Amino acid sequence: MEIAYLTRRVRFAAAHRYHRPEWSDDENRRVFGACNNPVGHGHTYTLEVTVEGAIDPRTGFSVDLGALDRVLEEHVIRVFDHQHINHAVEAFAYGGLVPTCENLLAYLWPRLRDAIPAGARLFRLRLYEGPDLFVDYFGGAPIPHEQR
Repeated sequence: MEIAYLTRRVRFAAAHRYHRPEWSDDENRRVFGACNNPVGHGHTYTLEVTVEGAIDPRTGFSVDLGALDRVLEEHVIRVFDHQHINHAVEAFAYGGLVPTCENLLAYLWPRLRDAIPAGARLFRLRLYEGPDLFVDYFGGAPIPHEQR
């Protein structure tokens, strides 16, 4: 059985604020800097979703790309695009998770993992906050041996 790793990129624009309400304003500014701006700030994110699947000998595909695109539309674009994450997603409301790339990926992983089309499995998420910063996430596990 031949295995392939397919990566689909999606982009979304969103705003967020890093803030811990139990901390003082000074502590929030010290830890989060400009990311603690009271009105938030925005990014154009790029999310790479890599799925692993056996290459179907009849179609040559490792995943149903149309089905994968529908999953990403439902769980990423509709949820995050042109939203203020702290206000649009309950898990990131003030006092909840700080909407860092790491936390966004940990939030997305189980939702995408459970919705990936049959015959494929979620392998990696990579979220770019901009051209010079990204985070890789493998479901909370260490990097798979072959990737080291």
